[in-house]
Amino acid sequence: MFTGIVRTVGKVAERTSHRLVLWTGGLNLSPGASLSVNGVCLTAAEVSGDRVVTDLSAETLSRTTLGELRPGDPVNLEPALRSGDEMGGHVLLGHVDTVGKVTLIERKGEDVLLGIAFDPRYAALVADKGSVGVDGISLTPFSVGESSFRCAVVPYTWGHTNLSQRRVGDRVNLEFDILAKYLVRWRDR
Repeated sequence: MFTGIVRTVGKVAERTSHRLVLWTGGLNLSPGASLSVNGVCLTAAEVSGDRVVTDLSAETLSRTTLGELRPGDPVNLEPALRSGDEMGGHVLLGHVDTVGKVTLIERKGEDVLLGIAFDPRYAALVADKGSVGVDGISLTPFSVGESSFRCAVVPYTWGHTNLSQRRVGDRVNLEFDILAKYLVRWRDR
């Protein structure tokens, strides 16, 4: 389980069709540990100092942007929540639902207004002032439409995640609220 509070921005060292190698920026991980990489829960298969190797399944590659990563790309990293850790942010599982597209990046004073478009079949999972994970970052949507929402990104989040590297048209991993997913499933039964 994760909170969407990015601990550090790491870098891609290498990506093959089934593996992702990362420089983690000093995170203390052990083999077998869960790590959120741009919002995707991966397992640290090998750890050597600041270098972590993770495996990529076909399912992960089909539902996320991880297959698009190149060496040097910045990635949002968050180790799994441990008992006793602060529960900031929102509850995220690292189970990406779909890929969205950045439609707006606009400065509003010190904040940044971020617009995201997504497949309308997920509309029931996004609520105004609910929660959503965007590349593993816990954000609060507003101006929610049938296939889009906006979020205000505060300066700290902008400066301490890879959002500052994003451009309009970029694809991002989206994880919708777990409670919304269960409620929609219950309603549709």
